Amino acid sequence: MTSVEESSYDLGVVRFFAIATVVWGLVGMGVGLLLAAQLAWPALNFDIPWLSYGRLRPLHTNAVIFAFGGCALMASAFYVVQRTCRTPLISRGLAWFVFWGWQLVILSAAITLPLGITSSKEYAELEWPIDILIAVVWVAFGIVFFGTIAKRKVEHIYVANWFFGALIIGVAILHIFNSLALPVSLTKSYSAYAGSMDAMMQWWYGHNAVGFFLTAGFLGIMYYFVPKQAGRPVYSYRLSIVHFWALIAIYVWAGPHHLHYTSLPDWAQSLGMVMSLVLLAPSWGGMINGIMTLSGAWEKLRTDPIIKFLIVSISFYGMSTFEGPMMSIKTINALSHNTDWTVGHVHSGALGWVAMVSMGALYHLIPILFGRKPGEMYSVKLINLHFWLATLGTVIYIASMWVNGLLQGLMWRATSIDGTLTYSFAEAVEASYPGYYARFIGGAIFFIGMCVMAFNVYQTTQGKTRSEAAAPATPLMKPTAAEGASA
Repeated sequence: MTSVEESSYDLGVVRFFAIATVVWGLVGMGVGLLLAAQLAWPALNFDIPWLSYGRLRPLHTNAVIFAFGGCALMASAFYVVQRTCRTPLISRGLAWFVFWGWQLVILSAAITLPLGITSSKEYAELEWPIDILIAVVWVAFGIVFFGTIAKRKVEHIYVANWFFGALIIGVAILHIFNSLALPVSLTKSYSAYAGSMDAMMQWWYGHNAVGFFLTAGFLGIMYYFVPKQAGRPVYSYRLSIVHFWALIAIYVWAGPHHLHYTSLPDWAQSLGMVMSLVLLAPSWGGMINGIMTLSGAWEKLRTDPIIKFLIVSISFYGMSTFEGPMMSIKTINALSHNTDWTVGHVHSGALGWVAMVSMGALYHLIPILFGRKPGEMYSVKLINLHFWLATLGTVIYIASMWVNGLLQGLMWRATSIDGTLTYSFAEAVEASYPGYYARFIGGAIFFIGMCVMAFNVYQTTQGKTRSEAAAPATPLMKPTAAEGASA
């Protein structure tokens, strides 16, 4: 690709999205750390309603998923679609509308959620005016992305773009239908659905928000940045296509496993469980494809911390997509549901998979976006430090929640010889405190790593470089003729 082609790309909006990812990562994870501290030391809400756990918890989830994760996805999608289609974005103005519109959505969430203005739907707490803004911005995102693909200068559509496309279409459908509501004021609305139907719609949305936002989108990141950073072709291009279609076809049916032992019809619960178990196959197919892309280049793990981020994130993806189907089995769900085991499962995906693959992609992107050589961050040693802080923090966090979850589930179901409960709920809470202290420590370590990244990124944007330098990333190689084309 010529330097003339390079200079024609619209990287300004990608640059802003990349920096916003780091900023919102600090905010979202900082709020999460405060919440972990509140569970260990409840007085830390200071009896202030806006700092109560119930109001800050949705702010934390929205900030990490939609602010940090959303900005990472949009930065990556806008970057990858230009590079793989060899053409600039179809509309620079509309791309900037997407950026500023998404920041307005995030700021609106940061104001309304602490005030207690909420629809009370998991991962969809924002009220109807903000929901409309989300839909408008998301449609604009789709127009820019698919419009750029339509004017591509190469015939082939690289597999990462298939996953980004599924993210855009899937989330649009999920958001619009789950958010249908009857407004009664500017800040209050009621769901258009009722009873079990509302619960089914919510978890059709909730689980597939994981499937399309937190899985498909970030798999798009994996399929571009792992081969790019490793300097290797995708291990099996055919497997990537099978992985895509199997994942898309199966994921949408798995939501009912969130509603085991509820008023949802038993057949729907069982269908969700079966489809969740089937989902293990395409999930692990993608994991194997990502990890095996390093075939012939395993020595890079010793010298390239960005590869460490990417490969460990794929490993966490594999672990999470094994644990999720297992937890969907009714007998296991009877033990795990409503316990901290679920919290551990969610964060093995959120911290281990989503956050770490985003960080690896950002470390690849930032030098390029700011006119430096690939891999030329301010300090490679700080990237390595961040990797170990993120990995250690994640392991401590999820292990403490697994132990807590098993403890809680077993204490809640324990009965005395006369059939009465052996433990009160308060006793189960008291027994959970060591796990809460450990979770705070793990979260603090992870957050310190995020601060290290922010410092490294800032220094890089200022053009500073320490004496140690990164090994330049090798340009992406094309798969064999038998496997198709690539970027």
